[in-house]
Amino acid sequence: MKDLVEYVVKSLVEAPDEVSVAEMDDAEETVLELTVAGPDMGRIIGKSGRVINAIRTLAQVAAAKQGKRVSVELIETGDR
Repeated sequence: MKDLVEYVVKSLVEAPDEVSVAEMDDAEETVLELTVAGPDMGRIIGKSGRVINAIRTLAQVAAAKQGKRVSVELIETGDR
């Protein structure tokens, strides 16, 4: 799931080298923390959050096929 999210996000941003996905396993679900460069933040969020919601849906479908639960969080960095 981490690789899927990272691949999709790197395909969308202008600075793919600054994309990082941290995976944290919990007892109930896996949390993926997504960090991108400041100027790419709007590109990942999209209009009304459509792009980030689509990324979350993709990750949830991939996790469901493995019998797991996942959530994707977009972490805001200070550099804008």
